[in-house]
Amino acid sequence: MRYISTRGHAAPQAFCDILLGGLAPDGGLYLPESYPQINRAELDAWRKLSYADLAYEILAKFITDIPPADLKALVAKTYTAAVYCHTRNGGDAAQITPLTKLEDGLYTQELSNGPTLAFKDMAMQLLGNLFEYVLDKRGESINILGATSGDTGSAAEYAMRGKHNVKVFMLSPDGKMSAFQRAQMYSLQDANIFNIAVTGMFDDAQDIVKAVSNDAAFKAKYKIGAVNSINWARVAAQIVYYFQGYFLATKSNDEQVAFAVPSGNFGNICAGHIARQMGLPIARLVLATNENDVLDEFFRTGVYRPRTTAETNVTSSPSMDISKASNFERFVFDLVGRDPAVVSELWAKVDKGQAFDLSATVHWSKMPDFGFVSGKSTHIDRINTIRFAQGRYNVMLDTHTADGLKVALEHRLPSVPMIVLETAQPAKFEETIREALGQEPVRPVDLMGIEKLPQRVDVMAPDVEAVKRYLVERL
Repeated sequence: MRYISTRGHAAPQAFCDILLGGLAPDGGLYLPESYPQINRAELDAWRKLSYADLAYEILAKFITDIPPADLKALVAKTYTAAVYCHTRNGGDAAQITPLTKLEDGLYTQELSNGPTLAFKDMAMQLLGNLFEYVLDKRGESINILGATSGDTGSAAEYAMRGKHNVKVFMLSPDGKMSAFQRAQMYSLQDANIFNIAVTGMFDDAQDIVKAVSNDAAFKAKYKIGAVNSINWARVAAQIVYYFQGYFLATKSNDEQVAFAVPSGNFGNICAGHIARQMGLPIARLVLATNENDVLDEFFRTGVYRPRTTAETNVTSSPSMDISKASNFERFVFDLVGRDPAVVSELWAKVDKGQAFDLSATVHWSKMPDFGFVSGKSTHIDRINTIRFAQGRYNVMLDTHTADGLKVALEHRLPSVPMIVLETAQPAKFEETIREALGQEPVRPVDLMGIEKLPQRVDVMAPDVEAVKRYLVERL
């Protein structure tokens, strides 16, 4: 399996090379040269597998430069009930991502049972093990530069803490995350973890990461890597739980399902798109945004119009307070027939803060083939949905999953199970849960009182050169 850039000006690479590199040298994102196709016999065999064995079978189709026995061991080390033990609603920890039945044909899928209570753990824990394995084999080190709107940062830091040959520099928007999210990141005292709070929005932090990654000389000299969802391994790992959710919600492989996905950076639902392209019987992918509805606007109108920092709303589902979805480029690459010239032209506009409009193109006429629908949710919507789920189903939702359920209910298909991906546990958003329900969400014992721990963070202006100097001084 070789990987190509969405912009078309980078040589095809093997998995381990793009694992360490993040962005392609031409500024594009890596994707497989073609998606492996899953036949009915494989689906039938996979239905019986444990999560770890299922993950191995799927990832082995994308990772061909790690010996099978080594890959199987890495996957087995990652996906154990001991790591994903924070189950809720009576879920079976052995399933890793169990379903919670709300009513006939309507489920949530628990993706937030890992150490940081967010779905990012599902990929990040694997990424940490892969990084350590490849770096040890090559005798190399890496310095990870990332940006987070809430959950990516803590998931990355918990996955990489104490790993040899790895340092993590994580940018976050100063004061824009929940108190719990800040505490998860800033309370870590590991010597290889550095937190930088940027006085701006998430997009400012993400722009810095992209700018540094696009400085080829600096990136090479200081061995800069990425763990944001621009890293293909993150997306690949997330493909697995779409298959698992499908198997848990159906009795045979003749059935179809729909998935509703709260979406900010388009990484999670991009994995669903790829699972569908591989042949998983997904009838519909339901994309849910919050007030920052750039993606919803595109899927309704064909216009992709990134917002400025001033136009980006600070919301009660902060992990989706994003106006430039970095993984969206991967989907557009497929939408335009995998033509890198078209993608390069479109993103030349995006990089200048301009919009593009596909509504009158032949590409837009192919949109129905991809199975997407979308909708948005506001603060009052998510408050009402949290109250609805608690009252109707006795299930407490976090704010992002509430956005997903709200939009899912607008797009259900008759006789097709709808699976809403749970992206975080309510404990991460106590302020909004108190507003909605007048009670405290249950918090795992091992995370009690985390806000009271000493915190390490440096506050900086959103300045690329200043961040570069910060990195150099600490390497």
